[in-house]
Amino acid sequence: MPEPLLAILKLCALALLYLFFLRVLRAVWAEVGGARVAVAPAGRPQGRERRPLARRERPSSHLTVVEPAQHRGRSFDLSDEVTVGRAAGCQVTLDDDYASQLHARIFRRDGALYVEDLGSTNGTYLNTRKVSAPMALKRGDRLKIGGTVMELTG
Repeated sequence: MPEPLLAILKLCALALLYLFFLRVLRAVWAEVGGARVAVAPAGRPQGRERRPLARRERPSSHLTVVEPAQHRGRSFDLSDEVTVGRAAGCQVTLDDDYASQLHARIFRRDGALYVEDLGSTNGTYLNTRKVSAPMALKRGDRLKIGGTVMELTG
């Protein structure tokens, strides 16, 4: 092969290697604590914020533990956004070895409640369906996190 062609191929390979390392660094930075990108929900125009409902207009929702028997009846009030897991910083703290420290998130969007798995090891289930993307919660739905089953009431 001619010498100039080899030099060009070496430079191209080096450029690809640097691009690869930059992508890896960017991914690590985003995981460790870089800026989070907010995505507008589908069907909602961007740039125009909706006025939040007054506190008295919002229906009061609760998660009530159904299983295991020793925690049955324990109830958690749901606000606009709560986290569920074993960590002390979670608003819904579970004493369950099969729940992750930061297991799931329940949030309100356009007046409806949604549940989202936060990359837990054992997964989050809504009425026996695995939660892989935000899913709407309705009264009577059962949420399974680890070995704990909770029902949405109120």
